[in-house]
Amino acid sequence: MTGNSLSISDEAFLREIARSVEQADPWQVLASQLPVLVIAFLTTLVATPILRRVAIAFDIVDHPSEARKIHTRSTPYLGGMAVFIGLLVALLLSYPLAEQLPIGYRVVPHWVVIGLVLITLTGLLDDVTECDSWIKVAGQLIAAAGLASSNVGTKVAAGLLNWLGIGQIPLAPIPGLDVHLDVTNVIGALIIAIFVLGGCNATNLIDGLDGLLSGVVAIMATGFLVLSLVMLTFISPGQIDLLIGGLASPDQAFEYGITLAGARVVLALALLGAVLGFLPHNFNPATIFLGDCGSLLLGYASVVIILMLGETGQTHLVLAGLIIFSIPIIDTMLAIVRRRVQGQPMWDPDAHHMHHVFKRRLGSVKSAVLAIYAMGSCFAALGVLLGWLSLAGSIDRKWIYIVFIAIFTLVGFIGVRMGLGQRASVANEA
Repeated sequence: MTGNSLSISDEAFLREIARSVEQADPWQVLASQLPVLVIAFLTTLVATPILRRVAIAFDIVDHPSEARKIHTRSTPYLGGMAVFIGLLVALLLSYPLAEQLPIGYRVVPHWVVIGLVLITLTGLLDDVTECDSWIKVAGQLIAAAGLASSNVGTKVAAGLLNWLGIGQIPLAPIPGLDVHLDVTNVIGALIIAIFVLGGCNATNLIDGLDGLLSGVVAIMATGFLVLSLVMLTFISPGQIDLLIGGLASPDQAFEYGITLAGARVVLALALLGAVLGFLPHNFNPATIFLGDCGSLLLGYASVVIILMLGETGQTHLVLAGLIIFSIPIIDTMLAIVRRRVQGQPMWDPDAHHMHHVFKRRLGSVKSAVLAIYAMGSCFAALGVLLGWLSLAGSIDRKWIYIVFIAIFTLVGFIGVRMGLGQRASVANEA
């Protein structure tokens, strides 16, 4: 049966899809998609030593020539390509597996996969040739545009405007043209671009110790997976009406589905499997690094899942996802605020990132990494708990906003204190 040969009325068909989505069993969804995790894990585990040999053959190697670098031996850094291969193979497998998902569940949008390819190639180009920063930004923005075209994250702006009490902004006429501009969608596209740029560069910044980024992303992916599964049990009729209301026709519901609920689970499983397959090669002492190719890829994949959490404008769940993603955000905020207070250029590299501080205080790479893992686990658990409680109606969604603002206000104060301390230290040395 195809979308052009439905044997039931459009209304009855949409009711059937709504019932299927509303009554979906999270455990059945998880069990049906577990092969995605296994394939991502095994593919990455096998591909990593192969890519290591390729990197050495072509001298794609990180030589520790700067004092701020913690490793002392040359290490190949094509690990990101191994993670990409694991992710790609697993996501391609997910399309035939999608037949086991409830009716109405969308597969992972093709533009998400294309975005993964673009981000990976952008990072690979930088690893091999150290390309200009504008090329990296351009690659990320194209990937962000693809998300917007696939309706991934476009409702986040509407949810934010509703929370602020603004509501839907009327269409704005463009002078001289018989065209009206959808301001809400423009804001949504800007939010998607900010998320992609910020997320990719935040994960790039924390990739400074053996196993740090890959382990932190494994923890975050677990948090995303649990929150996504929890959300499956709390899809309300109102949310389903919003999803159906955005369709051009019932045929579109049959061809593509109405919700990204399954795509979130699939992408989280693929991401978790890929980083777990890479971690044995990357944990201290690492035999291979992710490189920009891998760090940008992991940031992009994480951001896509976070944006998917707000597919019906549930901005509070996007914030819960950002709390799960706290470690990269915290390190980036500390770096920006600290350098601002010191009067240094915003993106100048230094040896005062979170992982540098933990390593100096705890005395070893492993201790520092495990301590940051523990922090990341706490934030992941907090994000999942807040999302769960808000979905269950046990707390008002405003508490997620309050906790989010409180966490990052505190981080800002810590950044100021670090900046002032470092400025005083430099003044005393002078």
